[in-house]
Amino acid sequence: MTPAPTALPHRDPGLPDEERLDALLGLLTTEEKIGLLHQHQAPVERLGLAPFRTGTEALHGLAWLGPATVFPQAVGLAAAWDPDLLRRVGGATADEVLAARDRGAGRNVWAPVANPLRDPRWGRNEEGYSEDPWLTGLLAAAYARGLAGDGQRLRTAPTLKHFLGYNNETDRCTTSSDLPPRVLREYELPAYLPALREGSAVAVMPSYNLVNGRPAHLSPLLGDVLREEAPDELLVVSDAFAPGNLHGLQGFHPDAPTAYAAAIRAGLDSFTQDDDRPEETLGHIREALKRGLLTEDDIDRAARRALSVRLRLGEFDPGPADEGAADTPAFRALAREAAARSIVLLRNEGGVLPLRDVRRVAVVGQLGDTVLEDWYSGTLPYAVTARAGLAERVETVFCEGADRVRLFTFGAGVVAEPGEGEPLRLESVGREAAPVLPPGSGFALLDWGGGAFALRSEQTGKYLDEGPDGVLACTAPGPGTWEVRQTFRLEEVIAGHLYTLVQIHTGRHVCVGSDGATLELSEDGARALPVWIRGLGSGAEEAARVAATADVAVVVAGDHPMVNGRETEDRTDLALPAAQERVLRAVRAANPATVLVLSSGYPFAVTWADEHVPAVLWSAHGGQEYGRALADVLFGDTEPSGRLPQTWYRSADDLPDLLDYDIISSGGTYLYFDGEPLYPFGHGLGYTRVEYLDPEVAVDGDRVSVRVRVANTGTRPAEEVVQVYTRQLTSRVRVPLRALRGFARVRVEPGESAVAEVSFDTARLALWDTTRDRFTVEQAPREVLVGRSAADIRSVLPLDVPGEVIPPRDAARAWAADGYDEARGTVLCPAAPDRGDAVRSRHPGSWLLMRGVDFGEGVSSCRVRAGSERPAEVRLVLDDPHAGPTLAALKVAPGGPYDFAEVAAPVAGAQGVRDLYVVLDTPGTAVAEIAFDR
Repeated sequence: MTPAPTALPHRDPGLPDEERLDALLGLLTTEEKIGLLHQHQAPVERLGLAPFRTGTEALHGLAWLGPATVFPQAVGLAAAWDPDLLRRVGGATADEVLAARDRGAGRNVWAPVANPLRDPRWGRNEEGYSEDPWLTGLLAAAYARGLAGDGQRLRTAPTLKHFLGYNNETDRCTTSSDLPPRVLREYELPAYLPALREGSAVAVMPSYNLVNGRPAHLSPLLGDVLREEAPDELLVVSDAFAPGNLHGLQGFHPDAPTAYAAAIRAGLDSFTQDDDRPEETLGHIREALKRGLLTEDDIDRAARRALSVRLRLGEFDPGPADEGAADTPAFRALAREAAARSIVLLRNEGGVLPLRDVRRVAVVGQLGDTVLEDWYSGTLPYAVTARAGLAERVETVFCEGADRVRLFTFGAGVVAEPGEGEPLRLESVGREAAPVLPPGSGFALLDWGGGAFALRSEQTGKYLDEGPDGVLACTAPGPGTWEVRQTFRLEEVIAGHLYTLVQIHTGRHVCVGSDGATLELSEDGARALPVWIRGLGSGAEEAARVAATADVAVVVAGDHPMVNGRETEDRTDLALPAAQERVLRAVRAANPATVLVLSSGYPFAVTWADEHVPAVLWSAHGGQEYGRALADVLFGDTEPSGRLPQTWYRSADDLPDLLDYDIISSGGTYLYFDGEPLYPFGHGLGYTRVEYLDPEVAVDGDRVSVRVRVANTGTRPAEEVVQVYTRQLTSRVRVPLRALRGFARVRVEPGESAVAEVSFDTARLALWDTTRDRFTVEQAPREVLVGRSAADIRSVLPLDVPGEVIPPRDAARAWAADGYDEARGTVLCPAAPDRGDAVRSRHPGSWLLMRGVDFGEGVSSCRVRAGSERPAEVRLVLDDPHAGPTLAALKVAPGGPYDFAEVAAPVAGAQGVRDLYVVLDTPGTAVAEIAFDR
């Protein structure tokens, strides 16, 4: 007989939560506990446990469950540089999640994304907040707090994504991100820890990739760091289908039971595998338990964490459930506010903006009359485009600027779309000088960059798509869905006009079917249909004609968030799509009063526009109120107050390799990049003039305070974001060129001034000392930089804080090899399947540098823990890896990938403080630890 709910101790609100959890866990059978370890948790009716599902997407509003308020993309929200705004958007999203429970919304939400935006080519750049880890952590914690609420119980249970070292979609499940200790401690972890420490995020999702050669889902950092920082039980949920990679694509374990057991032991509590079909996953867990790969205690720990989140959501409490609301007037107003405040004014020369005394505006561009959803958007309840938003203020004329083309063949045929979803066909038009063209032969050719084009029927407005059996028809509303099959690559046969078309998703060629008329896709490139594309460049010509009729031309350009830069697809360059660039240049030539509005989830290298276009603005895709928000800023009703959350580079040549995660060695992000960016981190202009006066720095114990007076010398109110950076002038290691320590928003009326104050703990100045494996504030001269961006510094002041001299490495202390100061030709790898890192050589002559080793009066022997799959030698060399004296050459016997053994050799001639190189002449040799004996 099922006991009454009030008789169940876990439903007794008078008991402490820990006792309620203990009691509930004690009532569950092993099989019932195992049933809690999947995304779709099984109900336990005898104990009153309902079904529960993890994983409602809520990145910038509720997603995937129908109409919901669509706020700007996450990187756009970050451009507001306003934690309170992020918190309010998170709160509204939580409301809509609760209101959508009858549509399947679960209360464990998968947001926010805390990956620092290390490289702007990352396909998922739109999902993150900033390249600065501190700013990312601040904003992620704010959004998570809004999702979680401020009450005793959680409104929703936020999940931080994606832990760890995840900034590439290219081979994302098989590539490894090398994170040396300093990069891990100073750059990656600070983005995640604030939300965990304050308890606003109660769950974490590991990433698809490997980190230092070990799958992130097996990272010991889940338990060693994250769970140590969280004040309550931390739930770890897998990314979709990632558990299967552990024994599949990654081949890290031989079979599913072994892999799943290792994941649970590492700290994974919930398997997102096989959608809503948990039985196979649960069977592997049962088998692991049967084999002795798991214990009952392992199952208990994971089940307890799953139940802990449900308890904190109030699921087991008496009384009515928390109610939500959706698409309210307040949410619509918040969407407009967020969209306006996310807009960044990048350039404003010649007084074009704000718009004044304008009667007619030409709105031009592929994004001028559309609002696009991304993969993690909800369904737009309505959409105010740039054209519509401006049309509410002034007369507008619109030109999409897409080329209007026809596709002809050698055989006097033309590609035509019959309509009503019928397949594309070749229609004969004869060889007359002015042939009569059939209906449906006109298409808009839209350029989304990276060689990705879409064809849209002029007759029906539908996009070319793949139908059954590879037959092509114009049936899609636009590029979209998980598998984007509506984009094509144009492969030149004769430069400029004759092309073949290749579907990007599958690599198949557009060809003619067996009936000689219907167009279809084929793997056989020999069957590819060459076509003459008539009308290339027509979009720019028409855009120029329309722009010339207006007082001002607003060109709205950018990306399609489902194409060429999205989940599963990185960008290869930073260029604006070529056809969109042609339109911009043509419009600028036709109308000097041209404004470029970029709408994108990532930066573009718009170097020509920066030199030739009077005004340039950027925002991420801004959601349902984008057009009104844009009009608010263009007409000056709202002061531009957004600031760039990441660097805009002049070229992809300024970037390190996409897979190089060591930003310190490679010079990545504004922290270490020493070139001249197109627009620096923190950049953003306003419509008025401000001056920074009377800067002061004070140090009180462990707190630094910076004050500066901001004077508005213009005629409009100023919305200023005062940014405070520091730089350390000397160090034993490479340190940031500048690092953001805080910022303050101030509103200043014309002719007035206000004091902005930023304070931070001196602990923020610490670096990770690899000689002693701890954070250290190094004794060194420092400066405070106060300004409007990382490059626009208005005041530089000395900063004197206590620090310590980092001593030389003590030769008597064993060091982990991954704590090197520099390395060449190496990768990081696991020293064992479950924990520990080592350094492996990739080619002959690879080396590690341990700078400043104190050998004292001398050492007698050395010990190295090393491994290799073939006979190898490790050499310890002083001062120079090629010409320095060799202290010892240690032979390494061959073994398996985790067969690390200690080898020793006598040493003579090492005294005082010297640089030590560990030279690995045999590719594949790995070193885990180095030690000396007196």
